[in-house]
Amino acid sequence: MLIERFNNFQPQDFIFKIATSREDLLGFHALRRRIFCEEQGVFREDDRDEIDEHMIPIVCKPLIAGMEDEVIGVVRIDEREPGLWYGSRLGVAPEYRRVYRMSPAVSVRNQQPCHAGLGAIGASLIYKAVSTANAIGCDEFLATVQHQNARFFERLHWKPLEEIKLHGMKHVKMRADLTHYRAAAKVA
Repeated sequence: MLIERFNNFQPQDFIFKIATSREDLLGFHALRRRIFCEEQGVFREDDRDEIDEHMIPIVCKPLIAGMEDEVIGVVRIDEREPGLWYGSRLGVAPEYRRVYRMSPAVSVRNQQPCHAGLGAIGASLIYKAVSTANAIGCDEFLATVQHQNARFFERLHWKPLEEIKLHGMKHVKMRADLTHYRAAAKVA
């Protein structure tokens, strides 16, 4: 008898969208809590703050047989002054951090570049966040990034501005080069 080891199924088709349904919003907050409270311990019980009152939540969900599955990636964006947008609480479920390939349909469906390689979900969430803000009227897009992730953002055309300490951790305030983030064709 031949026994072969099989790899776990890893979807290659994803949707990146603004969370509007109750299910998407529950998944958005649950994943943030899982990452920032349980995994990283940045916050105790909940990571919600005053920004959540006016932010735009963006999620990534795998598509399996054309149907949306659970939320596996999150980021929020908010406008703090006219034209000045921020991205924050970027997170990807641990089991999706090593997605190397995406279906070409991802690029077409989401009207954005299809990122490949390590960090593909995070990179695609960043693109969705900046391009969405760009479509709404963004003149400048900033983020405060955990220090260990700054190089990843630099590869995605972000410039470091200053190092700061936030929640007891080293962070880097960074600015996106908007010329690399075409305004989203539709904000949805």
